[in-house]
Amino acid sequence: MKKKIGIVVLICIGFAFNTLTHVQLPEGFVHVKDVIPDLDVELWYFSAHNFVGDTIDGYKANTLILTEPTAEALKQVQEELQNQNLCLKVYDGYRPQRAVNHFIRWAKDLNDTLNKQEFYPTVEKRHLFRDGYIAALSGHSRGSTLDLTIIDGMTGEPLDMGSPYDFFGEPSWVEYEAITETQKQNRQLLQRMMLKHGFRNYAQEWWHFTLNGEPFPDTYFDFEVE
Repeated sequence: MKKKIGIVVLICIGFAFNTLTHVQLPEGFVHVKDVIPDLDVELWYFSAHNFVGDTIDGYKANTLILTEPTAEALKQVQEELQNQNLCLKVYDGYRPQRAVNHFIRWAKDLNDTLNKQEFYPTVEKRHLFRDGYIAALSGHSRGSTLDLTIIDGMTGEPLDMGSPYDFFGEPSWVEYEAITETQKQNRQLLQRMMLKHGFRNYAQEWWHFTLNGEPFPDTYFDFEVE
């Protein structure tokens, strides 16, 4: 009996500690792992593996933050995919305005093309604003937009979507035709699952979705991801 009590106490202490170490969020936002504990999160802007080639301003941790209704809708997608031995993997969610400002500064430096070959090989950097790849405001900063893919539930490997995440160019368009049937089916599965559970897509990025009826449609936040 004493042994069982000890185990229960340890679990409760661990849970309390994790809760206390959470950074306080603005009302209406949640740490998504509190809602979907088994979600795979890999925030590329918290690393150097992104089109800038450096950790982006405002990303202090690999912590996915979204508005509460967005996280709840995402949970429904995850649960339905798990019935097919599949899961979600999220590359970005809430993005501080200071991160968007970082992108703008980088885009204006035409000499910095460190990761051009991987992320924008056919796009001239001077055209990133004109072509809509970089903008002064991002829906991500409203907290109800996210970038994600589907992974195999057994191996953790992403399904082949026909182009890498964050690739600037037509191969990333949802309806791009010059990919295999399997790649098209994978894209359509992601589109179908997300749209079914209340999200809308962005036609030029197969990974990009925004919650319909987002709670902060006109507010761009700037608190850090930590």
